[in-house]
Amino acid sequence: MFSHSAAKTSPGEQSSEALLLRIFNDFAINVMSIPNANDLLWYVAQNVVGKLNFVDCVIYTSNLDETILTQAAALGDKNPFGRSIINPLKIPFGQGITGRVAQNREAVIVEDLLHDKSYIPDTKPARSEICVPMIFGNRVVGVIDSEHPEPGAFGQTELEILTTVAAMTSAKLELLEETERSARRYHDLVDAHTRLTREINNRKALEAQLFEARRLEAIGRLSGGFAHDFNNILTAVSGNLDILDEVISPRDPEVGECLAAARTASKKGAALVRSMLAFAQRAHLEAEVVDIRELVDSTLDWSKRVLPDSISVRIHLSERAWPTKIDRSAAENALLNLIVNARDAMPDGGRIDIRIENVSVMASDPEARMLQLEPGKFVRLSVSDTGTGIPEHQLQQIFDPFFTTKPAGEGTGLGLSTVFGFMQQSKGTVAVDSKIGEGSTFHLYFSAISPM
Repeated sequence: MFSHSAAKTSPGEQSSEALLLRIFNDFAINVMSIPNANDLLWYVAQNVVGKLNFVDCVIYTSNLDETILTQAAALGDKNPFGRSIINPLKIPFGQGITGRVAQNREAVIVEDLLHDKSYIPDTKPARSEICVPMIFGNRVVGVIDSEHPEPGAFGQTELEILTTVAAMTSAKLELLEETERSARRYHDLVDAHTRLTREINNRKALEAQLFEARRLEAIGRLSGGFAHDFNNILTAVSGNLDILDEVISPRDPEVGECLAAARTASKKGAALVRSMLAFAQRAHLEAEVVDIRELVDSTLDWSKRVLPDSISVRIHLSERAWPTKIDRSAAENALLNLIVNARDAMPDGGRIDIRIENVSVMASDPEARMLQLEPGKFVRLSVSDTGTGIPEHQLQQIFDPFFTTKPAGEGTGLGLSTVFGFMQQSKGTVAVDSKIGEGSTFHLYFSAISPM
């Protein structure tokens, strides 16, 4: 729309060719930096059409189905709220002058709206109107519309100006849409690559877990078979030592001392056999309902003898622990093993934190896959220390039978393997987190009975 004088001159007569060229030149330069369609439409309405002396301007955008036009930007009295449009007008394709232009894809100039039956009166009825479609490719992306309170306000000059504006706007909209499509494709590729990388990593992790499970299973079978056969040998040795002790010891005390030493060695061998059977998950377990908190308290009562004054112990219990059905003696032995390992990792003193938590494991949880846990409810008993930590390359070996970092004669290397075997046989598991210089945390997952 244009501002008319009493002599009623057109915008083309009011604006010099130099002014038009300057406005279009600025548009061509500035349009390159406009980042999105919304900014573009408001820029066109206010800084292009507005500077061409049109009285008002309304820009409509089309939906993807090309059935509805929606008011997106405006100038003049139809834009009283800045860049906010309250209840934007929606016009179906084919309805009214604007809808007909969108449907027919042809610009229209109406010299007197009083003689046009398809005119839809606005809040302030006008007398003349110019309407130009915005098209790129085979799509109508919108319409630029302007009205004027006087009849015959628009001519060929205004049509050429608005058509040029519509063409430049359409070209930029097409560029913005292509940029958006490219960005979506890029993000889709990034997402696909991320998913692929995650799947590859998951597959590698699963392959590593499968390899580790098979390795431990093979070691377990070997250990179990060896322990079973060796146990039979020890039974025969121990029986014969007892017979010899009864016959010889009363006659020769020196020989009796030798037999006593042999019996002590035999008992140590039997203890090793029990540990190996526990790792091989062939130990005889007597399950009973156990309260983990009570088990921790009782174990700490008599484990104080192995802890120096330089090591403090703290217990964390967030809620009442669910009951579990496990072998109490084996569970106490597992906890004591972890406490002793924590002590040995802190030769200069430190702190042991024991935490008891109820956890529910779902089939979809990464934790279930990593720990090879069946879905269900578990009581997690965690033992943390502030010690030296375990090197990463040793984390895969710590549960192997006879693996130890202690000097010769200071450990059998069966403590953690016994814990591992017991937890597996009890339908639970053991996991470890560790960082050099920060300490280690061992997690025991005990299968829980239905919560009380």
